[in-house]
Amino acid sequence: MRNKVRLGVIGAGLKAADYAQSWARMPEVEFVAAADVSAASRARLRDICVKAGQSPPREFEDFREMLAKCRNDLDAVYISTPHSSHGEQALAVIEARLDLFLEKPMVTTVAEAKALIDARSRTNNTVVIAFNGALSPLVRDTHKRASAGEFGELVSVSASIWESWRSNYEGHWKQMPELSGGGFMFDTGAHMMNTVCLLVGSEFERVSAYMNNYGKPVDITCAVAARLENGALVTFNAAGEGPKGCASHMTLFYSKAIVRIDAWGAWREIEIDGKPVVREVAEAAHQENPLKSFLAVRAGLEENPSTVENGLRFARLWDAIKASAARNGESIRIADIG
Repeated sequence: MRNKVRLGVIGAGLKAADYAQSWARMPEVEFVAAADVSAASRARLRDICVKAGQSPPREFEDFREMLAKCRNDLDAVYISTPHSSHGEQALAVIEARLDLFLEKPMVTTVAEAKALIDARSRTNNTVVIAFNGALSPLVRDTHKRASAGEFGELVSVSASIWESWRSNYEGHWKQMPELSGGGFMFDTGAHMMNTVCLLVGSEFERVSAYMNNYGKPVDITCAVAARLENGALVTFNAAGEGPKGCASHMTLFYSKAIVRIDAWGAWREIEIDGKPVVREVAEAAHQENPLKSFLAVRAGLEENPSTVENGLRFARLWDAIKASAARNGESIRIADIG
């Protein structure tokens, strides 16, 4: 068994560069290749690797060329590109029979999600979606305890997330629908939606949604009311316009408990049987270095907490939200989405 996981990178932008500052210093990781259309981004990643004592990764402008030429020299690939590229790139990595650590959101449509599930089922590769919430020990523990029935039946969920996103990403690809696949709700709001999808333990049944673009080509605010197949009700509120800052607050009401948690799994409060509420805070290492979770899943040391199957639930929810908002809040049945 090799001592190092040989890693390729597709998308060497700011997110990948930020992670590489710590990843390149991990003894179990070797950066082998990087693909990005920007020479400057590739050079920045190369410099980070060299400063950390690694050999410079091979550089490619096209991810297809990287996979073709480096397939036998790679064990896994990390994808961090604009959202609309995820489907094609992730499918190519899985088809190359490489393990995959894919940035959120997994894909932009239900069809893309199903294609990834089919490919993963054929190849049996490890595929983990890089959602901080799903990888958080607090979210995983909440999911485990809720599934075991400790909190009783789920009654309803109230989830909110906010950020000065409209001004923060002025002119950025995140506000270009052909690259982003959506606006604030699909970007920062994806953390909220995905964590709820993971915790509720049920498929969504119906969705009604409204959006306001505030003059932008993508949604800036979004309000959603939904019903789960298990009968519980869910509301989402995403506010991408407002004062500087970024935070979230989600409350899950059960028959025996109330669980408050943020979308990233950074903190949690559990109110049960009248006991005093104590805020728990996740270890910083799990928030700052999600690659450790991917490597643990890949090595068989942990169960995959962020699967392509949950990505499909998320994709169905997102497609329904878009369809409802386009029809002025008309109630959409998830089964009609696919």
